[in-house]
Amino acid sequence: MSGLLSRRQDERGARHVGIGFWVRLTLAAASAALLVVTMVGPDWIELVFRLDPDHGSGWPEWAIVVVAFALTVTFSMGARHQWRRFATTAADGTS
Repeated sequence: MSGLLSRRQDERGARHVGIGFWVRLTLAAASAALLVVTMVGPDWIELVFRLDPDHGSGWPEWAIVVVAFALTVTFSMGARHQWRRFATTAADGTS
């Protein structure tokens, strides 16, 4: 177990997974928040931008839901890949 964390710990014992992990995790959280906000209150576009691009049909809201879902899955998978790569690299003792 000591080999798992020995290479990538600072003096406080914090693990460093890299900036790529944190960027992907932040983007996954942001796109998930957009997904939830759009599903709960689809009229936010009209309220924020004060325009009605679809004239009541709702297609932009559904497009945002689909795109936000795809982005959430993509960024989450990327963050997971970074995390697993870190764990594998740390376990191997390489940097």
